Amino acid sequence: MAEIAEKRGVQMVLGVAEFLPFKRQSFDLVLIVAALSLFKDPVQALYEASGTLKPGGQIVIGILDRDSLHGYFYESGKKEGRFSSGAKFLSTSEVLGWLTDLGFEEIKVCQTLYMQPEKIENIELPQKGFGIGSFAVISARKPGFSLSVSPVLND
Repeated sequence: MAEIAEKRGVQMVLGVAEFLPFKRQSFDLVLIVAALSLFKDPVQALYEASGTLKPGGQIVIGILDRDSLHGYFYESGKKEGRFSSGAKFLSTSEVLGWLTDLGFEEIKVCQTLYMQPEKIENIELPQKGFGIGSFAVISARKPGFSLSVSPVLND
């Protein structure tokens, strides 16, 4: 995949999510879609992602919610495939807890994928919250600098 991306002009940096090879406070946005459940240590990966975010930066995470219709299906072992075989599916609640523990603010969640894919006839629009849809998208902000002014003391 890295070779294909480079041929298309995308700059690639190979690394491991739990030990990111980027300078601290380098990015305004970190996007993790359908990958958090594949990391060896998702909490460490979120900690690393937080470190690469600038103050006020945003993280967006997309997961197949373990506590959903599709999550139960994949977790039960009824469906094996490239995606599910190495995954440890996560619940939206536990990811929200980790983000809170890491100090993220303005945490928001929306969801989609309410029916089994083969039964979907119309576009399933996202709804706020979680617990109904199988795919959850979580957005959160890293706290920014507070703009407090301190007096200058003269000797």
